[in-house]
This record gives sequence, C-alpha cells and structure tokens, in this order.
Amino acid sequence: MTAYKSDLLRLLDERGYIHQATDAAGLDALATKEVVPGYIGFDPTAPSLHVGSLVQIMLLRRLQQTGHKPIVLMGGGTGKIGDPSFKDEARKLLTNEVIQENCASIRRIFERFLTFGDGPSDAIMLDNSEWLDALEYIPFLREVGQHFSINRMLSFDSVKLRLDREQSLSFLEFNYMILQAYDFMELSRRAACRLQMGGSDQWGNIVNGIELARRMDGTEVYGVTTPLITTADGGKMGKTMSGAVWLHEDQLPAYDYWQFWRNTDDRDVGRFLRLFTDVPLDEIARLEALQGSEINAAKIALANAATEMCRGAEASALAEETARKTFEEGATGDNLPIFEASGAVSIIDALIGLNFVASKKEARRLIEGGGARINGEAVADENALISVTSDDVKLSAGKKKHGILRFS
Repeated sequence: MTAYKSDLLRLLDERGYIHQATDAAGLDALATKEVVPGYIGFDPTAPSLHVGSLVQIMLLRRLQQTGHKPIVLMGGGTGKIGDPSFKDEARKLLTNEVIQENCASIRRIFERFLTFGDGPSDAIMLDNSEWLDALEYIPFLREVGQHFSINRMLSFDSVKLRLDREQSLSFLEFNYMILQAYDFMELSRRAACRLQMGGSDQWGNIVNGIELARRMDGTEVYGVTTPLITTADGGKMGKTMSGAVWLHEDQLPAYDYWQFWRNTDDRDVGRFLRLFTDVPLDEIARLEALQGSEINAAKIALANAATEMCRGAEASALAEETARKTFEEGATGDNLPIFEASGAVSIIDALIGLNFVASKKEARRLIEGGGARINGEAVADENALISVTSDDVKLSAGKKKHGILRFS
C-alpha cells in the first residue's frame, strides 16, 4: 500500500477502491489542506440504480466521510445519448419526461447514503441538462471540439471494442465522451469541482475532462477510478440468474436484497465488507478469517450492514429474522416475496412470478435438476399445476430462494 497522507486516499486505498489515479500525489496533497469537491455521473436509464452502481455510490460516501464534498451528477443531458463505453449496442433513447422521472426516483437512493445540504462537505445533486441543453452546436464545436483528436478518441478501449467487433457506433454515441469531458470542466467552473471518480471503464472519459479543463481554463483537476468489481467466480457484480439487484425496494424486496449479500461467495466476503459497508477494518479482518461454517456469521454481518445502509435498520432486521425462521425453523416467514394468483397456476409461472427464474427454459432446468419444491416437496413434473387453496403455498428454488404463492 502507498503511504498516503490524506484521510481520503488512505481510506480509499485501505478499502480497495483505487485502480488508477491521474496524479495521486497532487490529489493527496490537495486533500490534506482543503475540502475537495468530487463528482460521479449517473445516467438515469431506469427508475433505480442497481448493485453494479453501488461501488460508485460508496466512493461518494467515502469522500464525505473524510470531510470532502460529494457532487452527484445526474445525466439528464447525457442520458439522452447513453454512455457507449464497453456496450455491444446503442441504448434505447428515452424521452425527456422519462429521464426526469428517473432522476427524481434515483435521488431517493442517494439520500440514504449521503447527507445533502449547504455545508462545506454536504452533498449536492446537479443535472447536466442544465448546461448541455443550452449548448449551441457551432460555438460548441469551435470552443470545445478543437481540443479533441479523433485519432486519440478512436484509440480508447471503449470505442475500439465496438469497432473491432464491427458493431455500429453512432455519431451520437461518439459525442458522449466529449460531453462528459465538458461536464467536468463545467463543474470545475460552477462548483469548484477538483475530482472526478468512476469505474475503470471511465478512465478515458476522465482523462479527456482533465485535459480539457487544463487547456481551456488552466485548472488542475484529478481523476480516480475503481477496479472492475467481479465476483470470485468471475461473474459480473450485481447480476444474478433472476436479473439485476435493484437498490429501490419497489423493484426488489428487502428480503431478496438481504439474501443477495447473504449468498456471497466465501472468497468475496472480506472484500465486499470493505467496499460496501462501514464495518471497521479490524472487525472485517476478524470476520474474513472465520473458517468452515463460521464464515456464515461474516455473510450475515455483510447482509445486515449492506441492507441497513440501503433499506434501513428495520428492513434489515426483518429480513434477517425471516431468513432465520425459514432456514432454522422451517417456517414460512412474514417477509418472503409473494406472488398472488387469482386461480390455479403452473409451477413454471409461479417460479417466474417470484423472480426465482428469468424464463420458462430456466424454470424447466430447475425442475429437472430437482431444485423446485412446493411446501418442501420436490417437483418432478414441469407441467404441475398448483390448485387454489386458502393457505399460503411455500415455493422454493434451490436451498436459498423461498417465496409465497398466495391465492386472492
């Protein structure tokens, strides 16, 4: 580990957030003598962010915890284009109305992780549509476009990936990196922002912004990226067989969110505790050293801490109690996901309705492997029909997913 002097970089380093930094020594020196406003941009492509965005949210939280100022930048302008970085194809274009609805919905997530206000280290939320929507095309090309080399832009990995695969990259998407660079410069002007953070896929965009601010304004700004967060088995963080792990409770029940963390691979527990919770480092060291079945205590600690931060203490405690009843006592539990049906329903439709599987094909595979159970009994027939009953029916997918089928 590098011996950083500032609380900010020392904390980021100790907890495993730093992948690359443009001028670590310069940023370290700045952070020791003044409040550093730093930003991360989030495009509002859905009403909720998912766990794949959580490391970036935690970066802003760490910034505030060490006395600096988080700037949450909503991409009300860039969201009309969509970040093409390492995407196989263009994103579906959203209407202005949908983008603004998504921005308002996403704000609720950040209010759980950050303290907003007017103080020196209080977080603020801005929307880049405020300045991007007002740009005039020809003046923008003259003033900003001259600072970008097409040759260099084509060399970035995020662009080369699409071109090497002979997949279309529209001129609209190609402009995204220029607009993101302009965001950094605009924030340095409006909010004295000195730092942009992001995932490793944003390195090229961040460097562009740093160079633009230096060339146009002579401002010294900095960049930090995080490593690509994958699971121990090589999977993408935040993706499960049932889809994205959403941060909003109206898109994913608290119990399912808790279970996502509870099901963490043994090899990932310590790393995820450092990245996604505020559990002290000495306690994390103790937890990740547990062996055998005792590692389950560390997983429960992870699930409790992560769920409490995102969903609240009550939701976390209720999810843990539901899990305890379900697994230790064999009871149904009051906080399991519920699928309501008005009449007899097939086992396949019930499994899909509970979000245990994403498709009928996946449901059939689960049944064939003996992983689907009704009230504890394995289901052998993929065409099985569950009849209407006044009692709740407990459905299980494997050992860790449980839910309720309730007839209305």
